Amino acid sequence: MALGRGELAVWAPGARAVDAVVRGSSTSMRPAAGGWWVADGVLLRHGEDYGFRLDGAGETLPDPRSRWQPDGVHGLSRMFDPAEHEWHDDRWTGRQLAGSVVYELHVGTFTPAGTLDGAIDRLDHLVDLGVDVVELLPVNAFDGTHGWGYDGVLWFAVHDAYGGPAAYQRFVDACHRRGLAVVQDVVYNHLGPSGNYLPRFAPYLHPGASNTWGASVNFDEIEVRRYVLDNAVMWCRDFHVDGLRLDAVHALHDTSPRHILQELAGEIDAWSAFLGRPLTVIAESDRNDPTTVTPREAGGLGVHAQWSDDFHHALHVALTGETSGYYADFEHLDALAKVCTDGFFHDGTYSSFRGRFHGAPIDVATFAAWRLVVCNQNHDQIGNRAAGDRLSASLDPGQLAIAAVLTMTAPFTPMLFMGEEWGASTPWQFFTSHPDPELGRATADGRMAEFARMGWDPAAVPDPQDPATFERSKLDWSERDAGPHRRLLDLYRSLLELRRAVPELTDPRLWRTRVELDTAARWFVVHRGEVAVCANFADVANSVDVRGEVLLSTIEDVACDASGLLLPPHSAAIVDGRRNHPSG
Repeated sequence: MALGRGELAVWAPGARAVDAVVRGSSTSMRPAAGGWWVADGVLLRHGEDYGFRLDGAGETLPDPRSRWQPDGVHGLSRMFDPAEHEWHDDRWTGRQLAGSVVYELHVGTFTPAGTLDGAIDRLDHLVDLGVDVVELLPVNAFDGTHGWGYDGVLWFAVHDAYGGPAAYQRFVDACHRRGLAVVQDVVYNHLGPSGNYLPRFAPYLHPGASNTWGASVNFDEIEVRRYVLDNAVMWCRDFHVDGLRLDAVHALHDTSPRHILQELAGEIDAWSAFLGRPLTVIAESDRNDPTTVTPREAGGLGVHAQWSDDFHHALHVALTGETSGYYADFEHLDALAKVCTDGFFHDGTYSSFRGRFHGAPIDVATFAAWRLVVCNQNHDQIGNRAAGDRLSASLDPGQLAIAAVLTMTAPFTPMLFMGEEWGASTPWQFFTSHPDPELGRATADGRMAEFARMGWDPAAVPDPQDPATFERSKLDWSERDAGPHRRLLDLYRSLLELRRAVPELTDPRLWRTRVELDTAARWFVVHRGEVAVCANFADVANSVDVRGEVLLSTIEDVACDASGLLLPPHSAAIVDGRRNHPSG
């Protein structure tokens, strides 16, 4: 239902009576078409608290479309007028994803303050690093003070511990003034286990479908679809974000003729046309199905890009040697070669982890590889480990440098996870703050039991409810400029600068990517046109048949002469074959 500024309405199709509670007074609402209820003559002002009572009950519930929950998800809603903010980004023309580098961060652990205003104070670091897009983990309101954000229950409200909606506007404004785009991670596949009042109002959850996290969102209901679509538009219209990252779209249950992803991508494309700047929809998808990012007019879902875990898995195994669980199929270095040239590793091949054939092939002749977002670390791949340990906990500086070089020069859209750029020593662990003691204990026990089945000592698995787990996961900015941390940071800066200087390093045409490797000697070369990206995973030096000018190397004594390129152990180099000025 379209509402005017300050007008009050709520969708509650099963209710016999609905009262609006505003300024301490209760007003009966009248029924309207489609199960909606309207409060005639009630006009909310910015900053006023309100809520709803259903069927004469004494409990006042928050608005399912609440923009502001200053007292948490169980408290009253507060009217937030987005027009109160005076924007300063009128010259912002946006940032396309193609050619960009994404930086994923969690507001609560990015800075000591753990707020959006605190994050603003560190934006100049991101500009100096050379990234283009800031991707925020979910900020919608959830029960508790801190968590990953994937247990949100009020999708239109910005978590108040982060500063609420006004701070979010300030953050986006500050990003745009610095030339940084903002992508917001949103969760449309489930609702959190605590503080979810939506089913009290209407059938937001599907009665016969569920996923890993509980009941599925009910996309059979047109108003639930509209709820999701309106939420997506809100981020772009009222908060000026430049894109959305959709959590686990493979868990969306939708049997309608037009899939919700297709509809959502269409809405965002329409707003992009209206605003006159790029807006991007990125899906986290486990399907390895190129139709997800195939344009709608070509029969696809029309999502612009998707995360691709295969690159992470192949690179992780090449660096660490881990082959348990879903890493098993990526044991050989050939897996990394296939990902770099074909986009997916599982493209119709047998997945031993899933116990079935998985994925579909990409047409490399027509596919734009920037549509795959890749990384060597992200919040899931770190946080879902028992100890939340980063690559920096097990790899040496040379191996971390290889990870940086191969990720930042791949033909895809590279993404960093906060702190990766300096090899942060802090873990990023699974942390929660469920106020309900029973839920908190069940969460902790479930996690410990999960890793006990994998052979872990439960005592070695951090308790997600322990506040110390959250505190340990905050970045330590004091280490950024010290010793090997500074050297890795300088490498990342140089890599991102090189991406802007060498066209081959942002070329998204997979058919122009060729790989040479020696699985026994463990050297690996990715040819991007005339530019060669070379890595030596081995513990001994290797010589590769590459000649030209060394544009960048991760170690000082990398030599390139008439006989080829000599790579020391755990090192990498980028060589321009068009420039025959050997360096040594």
